[in-house]
Amino acid sequence: MTTNLQATTKTKIGAYGSWMASLLPEGPGALSFRHPRWIDLEEWRTAARNRFSECVASPDTGGVPQATVRKQYVYDGLSIEELTWQLPYGPQTEAIFLKPAGSSEPLPGILALHCHGGYKAMGTRKITRTSDQQHPVAAAYQQNYYGGMAWANEIARRGYAVLVHDAFAFASRRVLPEDVPETFLGKLPNGNLDDPDYITAYNQWARDHETLMAKSLFAAGTTWPGVFLAEDQRALDVLCARPDVDASRIGCGGLSGGGLRTVMLGGADPRIRCAVPAGMMSTWRDWVLEPQWSQTWMCNVPLLPAVLEYPEILGLRVPLPTLVLNCAEDRLFTLPEMQRADGILREVFAKAGASDRYRCTFHPGPHRFDLAMQAEAFDWFDRWLKC
Repeated sequence: MTTNLQATTKTKIGAYGSWMASLLPEGPGALSFRHPRWIDLEEWRTAARNRFSECVASPDTGGVPQATVRKQYVYDGLSIEELTWQLPYGPQTEAIFLKPAGSSEPLPGILALHCHGGYKAMGTRKITRTSDQQHPVAAAYQQNYYGGMAWANEIARRGYAVLVHDAFAFASRRVLPEDVPETFLGKLPNGNLDDPDYITAYNQWARDHETLMAKSLFAAGTTWPGVFLAEDQRALDVLCARPDVDASRIGCGGLSGGGLRTVMLGGADPRIRCAVPAGMMSTWRDWVLEPQWSQTWMCNVPLLPAVLEYPEILGLRVPLPTLVLNCAEDRLFTLPEMQRADGILREVFAKAGASDRYRCTFHPGPHRFDLAMQAEAFDWFDRWLKC
């Protein structure tokens, strides 16, 4: 097996870079729908999803969670509920449900997935706004990555029932310092999430702690993507069980870490009828060789790259509508590999006779989900979920 990376090229893993890149299949992997052995779509999907499930190794998260409404109110034309539910492990999950005030008929639903961004102190607050007294850190974050908008609110305004929940190890699901031995706390000061300085300190500590968490997950026989997927499916259960939601018309989307979760959930769960990942589409080669130090452990699915490319996880949903939004100057990935991922997905959808249900757009600018990207995503949801 060969690679176009020369052994003398400097990589973040030194002389091992060329060798590691060569371990990845150059052509379609054994479980790629692009492989000529696969003719029947459902036969392929069953085999590929089974292997994906084995590799991602999701833990048992129990049945449908019992959601409790902690608070209910109307803000800026939206009916909002603050929810909680308890999984079999860890702190309670906090979530925000939004829909147009006064709506009476079941609405199409959106599971809005918040990003990573190195901000584990925040989850739902990254993409929602529930009062005029917005936390300054959340406001700055939305300005930087979302064009100053709370995109979950904006899609709800268009006639959707939207659920946003804190992901594993974020916000209400974060690792609490009081539960960790002092040996592992380092210089993390005492404080609370109302203090911007404490948020900065906690985010730095949590970034360093991520490696330890990933090692422990692997040692326990699971993976970070597996935990994400399982917990996102429980949130999907909550959304689909609501009488004010049309469970036959559900979409999901998100930026970055939310895009990763969209890839996994959209590929694994057929209840997601429309999927829109943003700023999170490339190939395994970029994870091996990408130019950033800071790529998260949350992407790693051991053994899967040998048989299935990263974009083909999302391709498991073919022929269901799928929009991929890329940032042309995204520093997390290389443009050639983002383009190659697009080509892979185009092949998958074309082979399934569903080319009209796949679109990929490269937006100018850095890693973000700005207003132009949001407009394209919202129109795509309208096209496929409001018909």
